[in-house]
Amino acid sequence: MADEAKKSNSNAKGGGKKKEVKKETGLGLSNKKDDNFGEWYSEVVVSSEMIEYYDISGCYILRPWAMSIWETMQTFFDAEIKKMKIKNCYFPLFVSPGVLQREKDHIEGFAPEVAWVTKSGSTDLDVHIAIRPTSETVMYPYYSKWIRGHRDLPLKLNQWCNVVRWEFSHPTPFIRSREFLWQEGHTAFATKDEADAEVLEILELYRRIYEEFLAIPVIKGKKSELEKFAGGLYTTSVEAFIPNTGRGIQGATSHCLGQNFAKMFEINFENEKGERQMVWQNSWAYSTRTIGVMVMVHGDDKGLVLPPKVASLQVIVVPVPYKDANTQAIFDACSATVNTLSEAGFRAEADFRDNYSPGWKYSHWEMKGVPLRIEIGPKDLANNQVRAVRRDNSAKVDIPMANLVEKVKDMLDDIHQSLFDAAKKKRDACVKVVKTWDEFMEALNQKKMILAPWCDEEEVEKDVKARTKGEMGAAKTLCSPFDQPELPEGTLCFASGKPAKKWTYWGRSY
Repeated sequence: MADEAKKSNSNAKGGGKKKEVKKETGLGLSNKKDDNFGEWYSEVVVSSEMIEYYDISGCYILRPWAMSIWETMQTFFDAEIKKMKIKNCYFPLFVSPGVLQREKDHIEGFAPEVAWVTKSGSTDLDVHIAIRPTSETVMYPYYSKWIRGHRDLPLKLNQWCNVVRWEFSHPTPFIRSREFLWQEGHTAFATKDEADAEVLEILELYRRIYEEFLAIPVIKGKKSELEKFAGGLYTTSVEAFIPNTGRGIQGATSHCLGQNFAKMFEINFENEKGERQMVWQNSWAYSTRTIGVMVMVHGDDKGLVLPPKVASLQVIVVPVPYKDANTQAIFDACSATVNTLSEAGFRAEADFRDNYSPGWKYSHWEMKGVPLRIEIGPKDLANNQVRAVRRDNSAKVDIPMANLVEKVKDMLDDIHQSLFDAAKKKRDACVKVVKTWDEFMEALNQKKMILAPWCDEEEVEKDVKARTKGEMGAAKTLCSPFDQPELPEGTLCFASGKPAKKWTYWGRSY
């Protein structure tokens, strides 16, 4: 998909250069979201100027339009973890093979994806050096050095960095790339209770990123033993769903690692009684994948649709001068509008480019997903008002200049809520509750997210994967929701016929 998208998108930067174009503006997408989702997605992320394809497959340039979204989420999350007394640090990108191999179960899960440095210039390296796919094995040898007694605990570190995971067949911008940005938190505690509490506290921050910033509904739950983090004790996640493809997508994960890594890396401490004990550890992360989920959920046939809280530009002001109109007065009104909104804390700009028509500008900023467009023409000038147009539903309303700030705030709040409500309604319409294997297969073929009673046995999950393997990919567990519906006594597992222990979400996934 990436290479095809590269060809189809090399000219899709907003000028009138593409083959299939709308005549009036030279803008517009050549693929529709419902007709060809993969091509639509590839086109949107390039045409909206979020990414640029790079000459190494699976690597992408994050342009300012995307980077600003990442920075907004980073600002929120960083402040929240600092309230939890978690400190930022930075560990090197390179990992020695000896350290990497120490935690066998863990690294087996990543082995095919590890990229290696084998040369320096033209000289072969005696010892090959790995590039981090994640940093447990990078960081924990030093945790064993820094943690000696109970006073050294808890140790709570986070780093904002990049990681590299090389092995996969279908790179997709944001969703599956060979290098991506993320934060990874690594914490160590004296007790399991402290570790358990933090796992859920971090997971709630991830829910807030998706729901309060990206306007995407997510389900909080626990991963199955088969799907948990390799080498960990248990994994919790927030799960989103893409109705167009019928696939679940893991939004972010918060793992309790238990004492497995403490055992491997000898991370011990002396407790108050002078006894040696092993620490309890967690690790947790979210990545730039979040941005891809946002594009997939909210985007439409005009392009990107940005939730107001993460949009680097919330309001674009476009002058609409007609023939014989007082152009300067209109421009002055646009500048005044931007100043008023900026002083009130909104991210607003005016588009004064004289080589494009107002219609072209409308399409351009719609493609880029700006939540609110304000138009000012001679009539608006005469009535001391502006016309506001919403990106999410194209609704238009005239706002008196006197009420500008208050009305814009209300509209942006409403846009966020409307995006969330629409996404939730679509997601909920895709959830199917099933009790039997036949119902399960029917729902799977209808691209549903399936809630089914399950016996919670690994062999049964492997069997479901094997029985559903096909061109579209196998079905697997997404998560067992914390919010469990009632499970009547005598309910049987949909796949094995054994007594069911819990309700679990199943489906295909990214």
